[in-house]
Amino acid sequence: METFTIILRQRKKLLSYLLFNLSAIGYLLLLNQCTDKVEISRTYKYMMPVYMSTTELREAVDVLPPRTIQEAGKIYFLNGFLFLNEPGEGIHIIDNRKPENPERISFIKVPGNYDLAAKGNYLYADSFIDLLVFDISDVNNIREVERVENVFPLHNSYGGFPTEEGQIITEWVETEETEILEGNLEPLSAGAYFYRGGLVLDGMGMAEAFSSKGSGGSQQGVGGSMARFTIVNNYMYTIDDYNLQVFDISQEDKPQQSGDLINVGFMIETIFPYEDKLFIGAQNGMYIYDNSDPAKPEHISTYEHITSCDPVVVEGTTAYVTLRNGTACNGFTNQLEVIDIEDPYNPKLVKTYAMDNPHGLGIDDGTLFICEGDFGLKVFDASDHTKIDENLIAHFDELHAFDVIPLGGVLMLVGNDGLYQYDYTDPANIKLLSKIAAPSL
Repeated sequence: METFTIILRQRKKLLSYLLFNLSAIGYLLLLNQCTDKVEISRTYKYMMPVYMSTTELREAVDVLPPRTIQEAGKIYFLNGFLFLNEPGEGIHIIDNRKPENPERISFIKVPGNYDLAAKGNYLYADSFIDLLVFDISDVNNIREVERVENVFPLHNSYGGFPTEEGQIITEWVETEETEILEGNLEPLSAGAYFYRGGLVLDGMGMAEAFSSKGSGGSQQGVGGSMARFTIVNNYMYTIDDYNLQVFDISQEDKPQQSGDLINVGFMIETIFPYEDKLFIGAQNGMYIYDNSDPAKPEHISTYEHITSCDPVVVEGTTAYVTLRNGTACNGFTNQLEVIDIEDPYNPKLVKTYAMDNPHGLGIDDGTLFICEGDFGLKVFDASDHTKIDENLIAHFDELHAFDVIPLGGVLMLVGNDGLYQYDYTDPANIKLLSKIAAPSL
């Protein structure tokens, strides 16, 4: 009971809004003619936080030989090199100057890494609560050169809950415990009882709702549509679930926080720069920020939609937004929305198209690439915004597709399968160039 009491106190501190999954596995009513005493066997299911000390976190970074891609996450491309995140683990460095024959160079072990960006000779990466800077001027001798501590208190894939002093939450593990309760029960309704002021629910499971599973100066790279880090000239922009944060990287190896956090809204997910605007995808819509003063982005409009996962890309005066269902988003729709942003202060829906399960997307000169998760990659001619569904160019359904970067005729695609690259210089005849597979496939 002592262990259980500690768990309850910790849960109240971290997840006061989340109900436990109280799954009753049986009731044994022992009626005593003298006492009315009742005994109940009850099983709790709940998510138990796993901790790591900040000291351990900050000593764990290491540059290792290349290793097999276990899971592909965010991608970033700079100067012929691909930086591929493995969620929570680190970053694969890939020489992609010959996309038909990419070469894995090394793996940077970074606990709690989910996002990345690069400019000039430097790679920026999160490590749960910290921002790390790596010197990549020599990709065969990558070095950590800077760490900005405690700048991402809400920036991790496990909910961003407060941590105990000197510790961070690294994951959540479902835990089950059975106990025997004794006392008087007061029936409330079928399957529900009051017990010593608490509520026991029969078979109402909610733990699944919470599970552990986003110019001047040097040349900057290109990220995918799922990015939560992006760089525009001498500034890097990062988002957590609610806020936009600006870093001055005019001195590239010494990023400086610029101004206060900018509160954007509810459950923001992705950020995409285009010209002098920032387009932020959220579960409830698309936020447009004027970035004319890059140190102080200003909100100018919001395009709202139903609650759903929402990456966005832009070309010309058109924004493309994919919405999908899934446990992380609580949505019930799968679709592409085409939005007219000629007047960025008044974005207007042009048309909606049904999709299977769209994730990331990319656009290049009217060719639209949509990742459909387990349904593969779809390629459309989007030159006529009102007839995109009638102009499917290709459908690669033998792979899993999470996100893409279309650049200069080469499409870089990541999914559970690994890394795929395609030549789309002739959109009517797209060809597979190479594949680095995940080990299970």
